[in-house]
Amino acid sequence: MNKIFLILSIATIISCKSVTAPTTSDKKIEEVTSFKGQQVTGLSISDQGRMFANFPRWRKDVENSVVEIDKNGISHAFPNENWNSWEIGQAQKDSVFIGVQSVIAFEDELYVLDTRNALFKGVLDSPRVFVFDLETQTLKRTYIFEEDSFHQDSYMNDLRIDKKKEKVYITDSGHAGLVILDLVDGTTKRVLNNHYSTLAEKDHLIIEDNRWNNTVHSDGIALDTENDLLYYHALTGYSLYAVPTEVLINGTEEAIQKEVKFIKKTPAPDGMLFDTKGNLYFADLEQQKIMKLNISSGKMSTFAEGEKIRWADTFSIYKNSLYYTNSRINEITGPIINMEFSINKISLD
Repeated sequence: MNKIFLILSIATIISCKSVTAPTTSDKKIEEVTSFKGQQVTGLSISDQGRMFANFPRWRKDVENSVVEIDKNGISHAFPNENWNSWEIGQAQKDSVFIGVQSVIAFEDELYVLDTRNALFKGVLDSPRVFVFDLETQTLKRTYIFEEDSFHQDSYMNDLRIDKKKEKVYITDSGHAGLVILDLVDGTTKRVLNNHYSTLAEKDHLIIEDNRWNNTVHSDGIALDTENDLLYYHALTGYSLYAVPTEVLINGTEEAIQKEVKFIKKTPAPDGMLFDTKGNLYFADLEQQKIMKLNISSGKMSTFAEGEKIRWADTFSIYKNSLYYTNSRINEITGPIINMEFSINKISLD
């Protein structure tokens, strides 16, 4: 989100009623910045506190695909305006963003996942991960997906970086599956293609008594670096799964499928994120909540809820605060020129 879908209908599905603990008051939710007429989905904050966000190519008139947000809440095209200059109908080039779905600041680099799929009309050319040096704001490397690792209807959605194993794990929410990118040799490997764990379970969600019609496969993704487990979840679904990264990297497809583990029934989420204490944060899209799941104990609780949570899409943690984007995907029924999309934060204490 991690994201997706600009479908022109209001929506929804039955919510999982599996929560309990006290909730965080709306009064503790602080708006950091907002964007009028520009639908933000991805968000990432670097170790130095630099904030980055992205705007997917779900419609025309996207001002910038990737921005850096300064301390005053002002957005600046990242790494520059030229990279953000592509428009619908233009030829594809390597040095422009076409359809960015996720950004991840990791150590001194920014990873930008470009679906190369504008308006959900199919992949124009191979999806890419661009890696930028945050000190110089220059491109360090471009990873181009190999043809056997994506489909024409693929929509690469979210990613997690495994420094230990020098890999990146990516969800495909358009054509169910996961992709593993090798950061050393640049190869890509597709796994769990149309597997039950990556497929959507529903074709709609129910939000505020409205039906949001969409089928969104593997979407949210989170990496447990201590136990070397990758967690993932379909957006229109209620099942959280995990698989060891070792088998993802080195196992056959048969071996990978055997190691997939069902973790828990949860509400339908978008993006997901671990904190340093083994808690997994994700949205309950149907109930306007942010959930907290302690993986070791299995205890799930409501971390925050209310009107300031409007499709919590992507999460980032910085200085003991959880930041999230409100992408308001289910609310869109036409032009978004007068809609506000925000980045908010909540203290983890």
